[in-house]
Amino acid sequence: MNELLKPLQRSIQEMDSYAISGRVSKVVGLTVESQGPPASLGTACWIQTHQGHRILSEVVGFRDNKLLLMPWEDLKGIAPGDAVQSLGTPPQIPVGDHVLGRMLDPLGRPIDDLGALPQETLRSPMIQKVPSPTKRPRIQKTFKTGIRAIDAFATCGVGQRLGLFAGSGVGKSSLLGMIARYAESDINVIALIGERGREVLEFVEKDLGPEALKKTVLIIATSDQPALVRIKAAHTANTIAAHFRAQGKHVLLMMDSLTRLAMAQREVGLAIGEPPATRGYPPSVFGLFPVILEQAGCYDQGAITAFYTVLTEGDDWNDPVSDCARSILDGHLLLTRRLAAENHYPAIDILESLSRLQPDLVTEAHQNLAGKARHVLAIQRQYRELIEIGAYTPGNNTQLDQALHIYPQLIEFLRQKISIKVEFEETLKTLESILGGLK
Repeated sequence: MNELLKPLQRSIQEMDSYAISGRVSKVVGLTVESQGPPASLGTACWIQTHQGHRILSEVVGFRDNKLLLMPWEDLKGIAPGDAVQSLGTPPQIPVGDHVLGRMLDPLGRPIDDLGALPQETLRSPMIQKVPSPTKRPRIQKTFKTGIRAIDAFATCGVGQRLGLFAGSGVGKSSLLGMIARYAESDINVIALIGERGREVLEFVEKDLGPEALKKTVLIIATSDQPALVRIKAAHTANTIAAHFRAQGKHVLLMMDSLTRLAMAQREVGLAIGEPPATRGYPPSVFGLFPVILEQAGCYDQGAITAFYTVLTEGDDWNDPVSDCARSILDGHLLLTRRLAAENHYPAIDILESLSRLQPDLVTEAHQNLAGKARHVLAIQRQYRELIEIGAYTPGNNTQLDQALHIYPQLIEFLRQKISIKVEFEETLKTLESILGGLK
């Protein structure tokens, strides 16, 4: 009798665990309306097309007792009447040592032609809760980047979050690559969100390099992929970083860029009927930022130090996305087109950049040196036009004369080739020698 029942038992075991399904009723823009199945917000679902393809999607809203689904793939092939089956849970992604040195899509699937991840790879829910603020000790340890302009004038702490604000084409990716190569961290997690497909390998091979890649996990969602995929890239990066952080490691997390993340959330928000609030951005965009940015920080076990790039619209860094990001982050580095045009790289405007934690992290001597250097740069900027047209005669202003003498050395100090790493102590020693007896 048992032998007769074995085929039936095998058939039951091979059946899908979900039996309740719904049906596609309508496709509008980026969203798919479905009559059923019972599912909550954020639940993953399969859409079974008439052609036999299964398309992964997610519940992003509800309308008139119907589910609003947004596919993770192209909408092509979806038709009214297609079955919709709930997976019952949000997607899970791979974490742990097996993902080091790999390039993954936002679902954690390898895209680097190095084969599948091992079967024993750990998996974790894609979206993690933000840890309690009571679990966050004060940031007291300096994070050394190996970049003079940052270490001297916007000193960062382990567990701090900084924004890199810039227009397009002024060296953000190169600066991220320098930080990933030279900074002191155990693990790098880098999310390229809405990146041009052409620039992915360029960043990996040129800016990052093979040595840094060994301790790096890359999550890639290019600009041609659906908006939901681009959003999930940020969540996946946070989850992988949080896994290593919970093991007591210091993780360097980088996202390029928050602006493209905001644009993706705008697409989703407008598609499900949210009203455009500020310059066309719906409220969910500004609700998403704290959820993404608050994952980084210093904890009882490990720390996540984070750098986020923000594309400024028309080089105006007071646009809504920049303003929202700056209000949450612990500091900002402004890269300007003027400095890039003068072949000054990294193109960091020292006078407009700030680390909110620098006074707590550096010595009084370091703070005084940085203040003197900023004063020199400020005086030169104030009188720049007079100097350029020859309207200033040396000897009329002692402070300006001193600043003009030191300025060329200071500019040379702030310039740094991509291939050069500078130790923190060497940075301070060189700055001290430049400023000399300046009062």
